[in-house]
Amino acid sequence: MFTAFEPSGDDHASTVIAELRARRPDMPIYAWGGPKMERAGAVIVERTGDDAVMGMPGLAKIREHRRINRRIAAWLDANPVAVHVPVDSPAANFPICAIAKARGARVVHLVAPQVWAWASWRIRKLRRLTDLVLCLLPFEEAWFLTRGVQAKFIGHPLFDEPLDTDELDRRIAAWPSIGASAAPPGGPAQPRFALMPGSRPGELRGSFPVLLDAFRRLRQVYPHATAVVAATKPEVAEELRRRAKSLGGWPEGMEMISGDTDAVIRWCDVALVTSGTVTLQVARQRKPMVTFYRFSRLMYHLLGRWLVSTPYFTLPNLIAGKRIVPELIPYFDKDGEEVAMAAVRLLRAPGAMDEQRAQLAEVCRKLEGRRAARAAAEAIEGVMAGVGR
Repeated sequence: MFTAFEPSGDDHASTVIAELRARRPDMPIYAWGGPKMERAGAVIVERTGDDAVMGMPGLAKIREHRRINRRIAAWLDANPVAVHVPVDSPAANFPICAIAKARGARVVHLVAPQVWAWASWRIRKLRRLTDLVLCLLPFEEAWFLTRGVQAKFIGHPLFDEPLDTDELDRRIAAWPSIGASAAPPGGPAQPRFALMPGSRPGELRGSFPVLLDAFRRLRQVYPHATAVVAATKPEVAEELRRRAKSLGGWPEGMEMISGDTDAVIRWCDVALVTSGTVTLQVARQRKPMVTFYRFSRLMYHLLGRWLVSTPYFTLPNLIAGKRIVPELIPYFDKDGEEVAMAAVRLLRAPGAMDEQRAQLAEVCRKLEGRRAARAAAEAIEGVMAGVGR
């Protein structure tokens, strides 16, 4: 049984489910999850992930998950499983792990809960509620092992398959308005910016006004600059267009592409990114970036600053162990001035773009050459083989 509650969890779980299905066609696989998990071969018991939240969930979301937990407990009573695979979302998944453990299931975490980053005391809960943690980041395995948690670095699924750059170029050339002029480099006088606002509703509310304002400011410095907003799906694109109307309208020189993040990254010179997994997609193409993450000033100072225990937030910086990508985190401002200034500094500083590309290549070398889905499937099968012993 897989449980995933975010679009990213749907992505991560789907590749592992597809691998398990190829290796064990007759093995029943059930899931609380999304459409990609279903297409990969899981029987979806309940659809999840359409309204994921980041950070502290509200009271309504907490009540919703309690109801989900009761339904999962009842389902497990009627349908015992050998292994429960929680995918990311530790706040949602930890209670389900306890439910599954109480019914005799082994628990294999797919995507390590980021207890190394914040609220590190949760390691005690993780130690009780897991048989194995499958880590996507290279430093995580040793961190968990030294704290008494069984862990295995499997690589990151983003790097399982090489990019088809020829196909990306064909898709770019077909874009309306900008496609015909997309192939030549932007050049120093007309840089091309990828604007990446995230996918969660809370992220969009916080990040899109910042990115919109940042691009307007960049157009004052570079009047011929262009931008493409990378919307994760059509519903997100519609939401962003509605928001733009209340934020001064859609700027000249800015377009939006839905569901084709890799092509948007391929097209751009610099990415302005709401920090998250997408930073590794940008890194994979060695594209310079500026990252930020918008927080409530009050909530950060009341809680966040005491919970966070890592010097970096952005994944390339975490993997490198140093600041190779500008990260404006926490970001409290409603405007995009600091994001725009960081982009201008990156464009103007001699050698800064090339240096960041070289550092991103070093990060990617730590992730390339593995098959995360295959390694995860093998690990899950290994845990299954020990059930009942």
